[in-house]
Amino acid sequence: MDLSIITTLAQSAAELEGTSADAGKAIALGLGGGLGAAGAGVGIGYIFGKMIESVARQPELRDELTGIQWLGFALTEACVFYGLVAGLLAFFL
Repeated sequence: MDLSIITTLAQSAAELEGTSADAGKAIALGLGGGLGAAGAGVGIGYIFGKMIESVARQPELRDELTGIQWLGFALTEACVFYGLVAGLLAFFL
């Protein structure tokens, strides 16, 4: 991955804003929220895909697997909020 694009954007934003710290904070917020959401999207898709596979193989275990599925969904979704909070902390502090 070429990081020169990010540094160029940060420098141009710094020239417009006046400080490079604000540009860095904006990048941190975007990366924190964006990567957290992308990771959770992949994780949730994986959980539901495996749920469909397991119910197709053993339909009688559907009730037991549903509770585990929702627990996995909630824990995966919490990663989005951790990323968003970390990005917001970096932006405002």
